[in-house]
Amino acid sequence: MPSEVTDEDIVRRTLLDKEKFALLLERYEQKLARYLERLGVGIREDREDILQNAFIKAYKNLNSFDQTLTFSSWMYRITHNEAMSFFRSRRARPHITLGGESEMLITELRDENSDTSRVAELRLSREEIAKAFAALAPRQRDVLALRFFEDRSYAEMSDILEVPAGTVSTLLHRAKRALREALPESFSS
Repeated sequence: MPSEVTDEDIVRRTLLDKEKFALLLERYEQKLARYLERLGVGIREDREDILQNAFIKAYKNLNSFDQTLTFSSWMYRITHNEAMSFFRSRRARPHITLGGESEMLITELRDENSDTSRVAELRLSREEIAKAFAALAPRQRDVLALRFFEDRSYAEMSDILEVPAGTVSTLLHRAKRALREALPESFSS
């Protein structure tokens, strides 16, 4: 199926032919697995279980999909909720691993309160960034992961996190400040 076919078109087709749901699964499986990893679901098998549950819920509730939302936001919300249920049920602590995309987040943090010549000298390891990220409250990790690693808009983040759009900006600002404070002293000076 051509890539210009929207998710919403596929949803409408799936309501007529349930086998079309596989197209949505193909579009979102890797993205959502990456999102779960960034939320702290460190074991691949756990990510697969959470994804399976999320896709089953989406499939079963496709008739109640709110056409005013994007399918993407709806699917991320279901996956997010499944991840939170996973953490609660296992009393598990997130295991954060960050890839090269963490540089975008660090650049954003540095741009707010540092001079560029000093920034050029600083290099944080991925381990330091992941450790600081893991130290954040879950809601702070969620908002940073959605914005900087999943490149979600404020409106999509509002849908996924089920908070008013105006709250997203506040959450993001506070999360960036908390991450800045959690980073090594050399970063914030």
